[in-house]
Parts: sequence; structure tokens; C-alpha cells
Amino acid sequence: MDVNPEQRKYAAATLRNRQPILEVLQEVLPPRGTVLEIASGTGEHSIYFAPNLQPRKWLTSEPNPLLRLSIEAWRSHSPSENLHPVINLNVCDRPWPIEGEGTAGKRYNFNTDPITAIVNINMIHISPWEACLGLMAGAGRILPPQGILYLYGPYKRDGEHTAPSNQEFDRSLRSSNPEWGVRDIEAVIAVAQSENLTFLKTVAMPANNLSVIFQR
Repeated sequence: MDVNPEQRKYAAATLRNRQPILEVLQEVLPPRGTVLEIASGTGEHSIYFAPNLQPRKWLTSEPNPLLRLSIEAWRSHSPSENLHPVINLNVCDRPWPIEGEGTAGKRYNFNTDPITAIVNINMIHISPWEACLGLMAGAGRILPPQGILYLYGPYKRDGEHTAPSNQEFDRSLRSSNPEWGVRDIEAVIAVAQSENLTFLKTVAMPANNLSVIFQR
């Protein structure tokens, strides 16, 4: 993949949330293995997390080709020996390309560094509900026993928004796409449990977001 520094994209929220997220990841992730980041977006999180989470490996993924270019441009700008090249992965596909004999699966030695955790930041509310279903199904298939699934974003509790800003954000999302929106955390937990993922805890985060942690 040709890398052009001008292809780097920026998300303002990353600078605000990357350190609080990192602190939770340092607490909950398994000590070794490969962390698969789903919907890596601009790639800014990956270049911050990877060097701070060694000896774990960090594997980005993204279905949007323009964002994959951004991820690789950031990786070239801020290289880390444990940060893998991005892969094309859509959570709604089955199987995922890292499973079995898929091309991406052959690229990495998962026997040496198996995927022990999945991290997903700010996707579930900016995608159709089917993406949440696909994420949970994939996590249920590929995570080993004791493997961790980490989610970050805004959620409703008992059908109610946790802050007026989240309610307004939800309106904005649904006006952009009726299939998007802030999800009920109880519904997300129920889907996870149907895929043999145990809900461990939530952690309050800045700007009325939550870290939500599951274990296989």
C-alpha cells in the first residue's frame, strides 16, 4: 500500500479520550497476545495505544478504504514494532478474514501471538444494529477463553439517555441515518451474552461515555 502523509485524517475526540481509554485497557487487557481493533477509523488511537501496550501486538482493521489509507499513513508517521498493517474487515461478514485460511489470517502468526482481545471504539452507535450483532458474533467465534472484548461510546440505560448531550447526539445521528443511534446498554449486553460473552463491568468515561468490558 502506497503511503502518503497527506492521507492522514484527524478526529478531534481522539486527543480527549485516548489517555482515559488507555488507562482502562492497561487494567483489563490480557498481558500478552494480539489486540484486534475493530473499525479503527483514522488510525490515531492505534499509534497511541500500540507503544503503550507492549508486549501485546496491535492489529487495526477498517472496511472504509480511505480510512485504511489514513491508518497506514499514521503508522508510517509514528511506527511501532508491535503495530501491524491494517486489514480490511467488515464485522457483518462471516467469516472474518483473520479466521481459518483467510488471506489476512495467513499474514500473521496467531500461533505465536493469538488474538486475546478485541477493542471497538465509537462504532456501535454510528452503524446499523447489524454491526453490533456481527461484532458480538465474531468476538464469540475468535476470542479464546478469558479473552476480552472492550467497547467505548455513549449508551442509554433502561431506555433513557444518561445526559442531555447524549440525547442531542442521538437525534443528530438518527437524522443522518435512521439506522444509527445511541444504543441501550441492556440490549448490547443481551446480544453479547447470546454469543457466550460475559459482561464484567462498565467504567464511566469523559463526555458521558462508557467503557464496557466483556469476557469470553
